[in-house]
Amino acid sequence: MNVNDFDFHLPEELIAQTPLENRTSSRLMVLDRTHETLEHKHFYDLKNYLKAGDCLVLNDTRVLPARLFGQKSDTGGKVEVLLLKEEGNDTWETLVKPAKRIKPGTEISFGDGRLKAVCTGESDHGGRLLKFIYDGIFYELLDDLGQMPLPPYIKEQLEEKDRYQTVYAVHQGSAAAPTAGLHFTTELIEEIKSIGVHVTFITLHVGLGTFRPVSVENVLEHDMHAEFYQVTKGTAELLNQVKEAGGRIITVGTTSTRTLETVANKFDGKFEEDSGWTDIFIYPGYTFKAIDGLITNFHLPKSTLIMLVSALASKDFVLRAYHEAVEEKYRFFSFGDAMLIL
Repeated sequence: MNVNDFDFHLPEELIAQTPLENRTSSRLMVLDRTHETLEHKHFYDLKNYLKAGDCLVLNDTRVLPARLFGQKSDTGGKVEVLLLKEEGNDTWETLVKPAKRIKPGTEISFGDGRLKAVCTGESDHGGRLLKFIYDGIFYELLDDLGQMPLPPYIKEQLEEKDRYQTVYAVHQGSAAAPTAGLHFTTELIEEIKSIGVHVTFITLHVGLGTFRPVSVENVLEHDMHAEFYQVTKGTAELLNQVKEAGGRIITVGTTSTRTLETVANKFDGKFEEDSGWTDIFIYPGYTFKAIDGLITNFHLPKSTLIMLVSALASKDFVLRAYHEAVEEKYRFFSFGDAMLIL
């Protein structure tokens, strides 16, 4: 399976640079997997495709203001740091630019010295381990000094930090937003509940896997980076009840999908309270055990995310949908439009 099989042409002007004023006003392409038909709707139409007894599963991770700009203490050279994963003892796995100038022992200063970090080693995939030195509370300093880690294809400044958070974000720990959830408002969630649809939450902290392109030609040789997930007892029990009653489990985003498939694989198709690290890689040929539908954004060409979507709805159908989205001038990626696959 070649990575180029998942390529498509995307005009740069279709990459959304800013969020829409109303979260639910984004467009929604609806894919019927059985008949391979497409519909063009808006996200506020989502409730018309859900039924009583269905269950929506959302990722309640909260994005850290994880991008820091500092200077090397010895030379004053500018350094950009992206926090990826807390390793304990004030040490974080990070991505650093320029990485080649940050070696073990290098000190970096942020905010006129209010926060400092010393490189203690290298991590997988070219990352750096940084130990932070500070007075006070780390997350308060991060809120003050850090910026939202917007993807590199977004060139515009974000006026409101919370627009890169879902309205239900709770547990801090992500280096990127689970962007399918950005379309929801509290009001839409309540409307969905009012028709008898269950709404529940898992947590997966988005890490390096979101930023790493597929750098091998053979898809099967790609190495996924592990990310932390958690499924509570209450969510596991609800999902089992929904399955037994014949309801559909519809995940919001690829992160929720990967979490539920990880758990279902671990427990023979059932759900149990669980937490840990997942590096599950879903691509065409995968047999889904947990989910019946997916709400997702439009993804980068040749990415692991479009491969996951192609596993659910077939590669040819997904690429046809993407080509139609380009023709219809849908907005792409993090602040773009959405797709519902049933």
